[in-house]
Amino acid sequence: MIDNAPARLALAWLIPAVGAALFVAIQCFSYLNTHVGSGGAMQAMTFDPAALWGVSLFYGAWVVPPLLALAARRATDWAMLVLGGLLLIMSTLAGVFDGLRDGGHLVGLELLAVTLPGVVALAITWRHIRST
Repeated sequence: MIDNAPARLALAWLIPAVGAALFVAIQCFSYLNTHVGSGGAMQAMTFDPAALWGVSLFYGAWVVPPLLALAARRATDWAMLVLGGLLLIMSTLAGVFDGLRDGGHLVGLELLAVTLPGVVALAITWRHIRST
């Protein structure tokens, strides 16, 4: 019998990763909409190269937990749980902070698109680790 648990774990971690990408895209468009709506009166946000690399690496790291799930080893399962949990906590805190600053709709989006599926992925991962 073929064990498809690694594929289910990878899919569980891909959902919050996609949610994080959607959150960032909607956050950018929301900021742009507010900036244009104010007639340019809002101060524009600028990022230096280090900040752009940091944001890219942070959101790019969401690909690592699904890849660790496909490795299907005990050590990678624990690494998936720890890294995924850290990404989930940092994304939730950053998303709520940005949502409070830029608009309450972003808080709801963060909680719905990233935090909720991330908590489910953490629970599935924990159940998988306990069963092996």
